[in-house]
Parts: sequence; C-alpha cells; structure tokens
Amino acid sequence: MFNPHDPAFLADPYPAFAALRDEGEVHFHPGLGLPVAVSHAACSAVLRDRAAGRLWTDATPLGSFEAFNLLHRNSLLESEPPRHTRLRRLISSAFARGHTSRLTPWVNGLAESLVSSLAAAIDRDGSADLLTHLAAPLPVEVIAELLGVPAADRPLLQPWSNAIVKMYEYGLPADLAAAAETASGEFVAYLRALAADRAASPGDDLVSDLVSVRDGSDRLSQDELVGTAVLLLMAGHEATVNVIGNGVHALLRNRAEWERLVSSPELLPTAVEELIRYDSPLQLFERTATADVVVAGYEVPAGSKVAALLGAAARDPLVFESPDRLDVGRSPNPHLGFGAGIHYCVGAPLARVEVAAALSALTTRLPDLHLAAEPERRGEFVIRGFRTLPVTVRR
Repeated sequence: MFNPHDPAFLADPYPAFAALRDEGEVHFHPGLGLPVAVSHAACSAVLRDRAAGRLWTDATPLGSFEAFNLLHRNSLLESEPPRHTRLRRLISSAFARGHTSRLTPWVNGLAESLVSSLAAAIDRDGSADLLTHLAAPLPVEVIAELLGVPAADRPLLQPWSNAIVKMYEYGLPADLAAAAETASGEFVAYLRALAADRAASPGDDLVSDLVSVRDGSDRLSQDELVGTAVLLLMAGHEATVNVIGNGVHALLRNRAEWERLVSSPELLPTAVEELIRYDSPLQLFERTATADVVVAGYEVPAGSKVAALLGAAARDPLVFESPDRLDVGRSPNPHLGFGAGIHYCVGAPLARVEVAAALSALTTRLPDLHLAAEPERRGEFVIRGFRTLPVTVRR
C-alpha cells in the first residue's frame, strides 16, 4: 500500500495506483484508516451513490476549531438533501445571474497581463516562477473579482486559503492546524463585514447576489453565505492554481503536446479537460456511508468513510485509452475532476475559463517556454501541486 508521505510516491503516484487497480477496485488503506476506490467505476459510484454522502464531522477539540467548523457546517459541499437541495438552488440562482459571462473578457485580459509580467521577469532574470507570476495570482484575483473584494483587501485571500486547506491533509502538525483555525476566524469576520456592506450597497458581484437571492421567503443565512464564499475561494483557488501548475509542467515535459497546442489553439477546450485528468489537483475525496453500501463488491457499513482516489480513476485503462499519455485532443474525456452527482462543482464553468485563459496567453505570448530547472513539489498528497515551477524561454 502506498505511503502518502513518501517523496517518491508524491513525485509520481500513478504507478502505485495502477498496481492497486490490478489487484482490485477498492482497498482498505491502514494509514488513511478508510477504504479507497481506485477504478473509475468504483470512484464514480462513491461520488454518485446517494448512500455515500458528505456528512460533516467537526474537527476536535471543538473549542479549538470554532471558526473552521462553522465554515464547514454551513458549506454546500458538506451537506446532504434536503439541506443540500435548498442551498444548491439558492447558490445556483445567484450564479445564474451571468457571472461567468460577465467575467470572461476580464479573465482573458488578466491572464494576458500576468503572462506579460512573467515574460518581463524572464527577460530580466533569465527565468521566473510560473506559480508566482501566473498560476497563484490568477485564481485569487478571479475569485476576488467574483465576490467583489476590494483591491486593497485581495492580498489577504491567498494566505487564508493556503492555511485553511492544510486541514484536509492527513497527520497535520498542531501548529498548522492552529494556523488553519486562525485563518478561518479572520476570513469569517471579513466576509460578515463584506456581506453587511453589500446588503447596504449592492453591486454586480456574487456576494451581493448571495445576499439578495430568494426562493419564496427562503434565503441564505449569514453563516451559509460565509460558508459559500469560503468554499468558492478554497475550491476555486487551490484547484485552479494546481491545474495550471501541474498542467503546464506536464505540457513542457511532453513537448510535442505543448507544440501541438501552440500550433492548434482550437484544441484549448479539450486541452483544459486533459490537464485536469492527467495530473489531478485533488487526489482524494471522502464520503460517509449514510446506510450500508457496497462499492465494487466492497462493503462499507453505515457511518464509516470511503474515499475516491480521483488520480487513480483518471488513469483507468478501461475508460481512457493509453491513460498515461498526455493528449491535448483527447475526446471523450469523462474525468471526475469536478466531482459527480449532486456535489458536482458549481464553479466548474468559471474554472474552465481561467485555465483556458492562462494556456491561451502562455502559448500565444511565450511559445518557446521551457522548464528552467526541476520544480519543487509540495509535500501534501490530497492537494497535489508544486511549490515552485521555474520556467525560461529558449529561442
């Protein structure tokens, strides 16, 4: 069984996943303390089966994680019907007010500006970190613009997100758990103040729409609004940073596919889907059995957890031809990167716009982009990405 803390495994987990798939579709992982599904069919069943739900369990001790638990108790992602149905209806209604189409031209312009900054840094220093100049700031700015966060406050968002998502890893040190709670508390206080401001002075941002959205007499509570905004930041920021980082790394390691995308920009839509599949930014997604359920022959008793290994599902040869090969024209591409079933990512359309904008700007402005050195990988398993991604231009 794989060790999620082993640097060799973190560098390339996919051979270990393939070996597990060869032995069976679901395995108990003693280190993680739960069964993990490794085939596409089994992972899809975990995500779609209504007997495998998202049931939030408070982080303990309760007194040490009040803000972190508040965010998740009130999150769309951590709820099941009928509450999930109600929250999704209200949140989708707010999203349906044209936010993705409103932001698309702005996102394209932002990506071009950030790539110009990356190019200038390369010209000045010979190389530059693609994460610092493009992958990290792009989604933060997009989520901030979506929510209507003033420009002066936007530097607060990325550190909050980075701290909070550490709580999703296994075996987290106490100091990082405490930092996650501090960040949660600061974010809760900030969003409550922002929501109060938008209630008094509405704008064209999503927070204004979340404040005002109604379904008859029903509306989001203040805590539900805060939980929704934090979910959008953490899911939208962390996933998009790592799709861009992991994806550009994969393209530059598979040079023919980079050149193919440079010469054929019409492949951008399929390239986005392939980069999400090829090196999944979210490797593991937990569910809890609300009743006894059987996943690919494996019995999961009610009340116990089961996980879908999304990275393993994405390399299943029964679903994807030559799954270890990067193919920017791959179609169809039924990856599970945005989830499945009732918890399918509500922000998926905007995430696709962001990744496409980044790839378009890079391939147009810097077609001769190359890796400048070996990137530094993050030490976490669940959220997969790089700490640095140094690039240069070879003409």
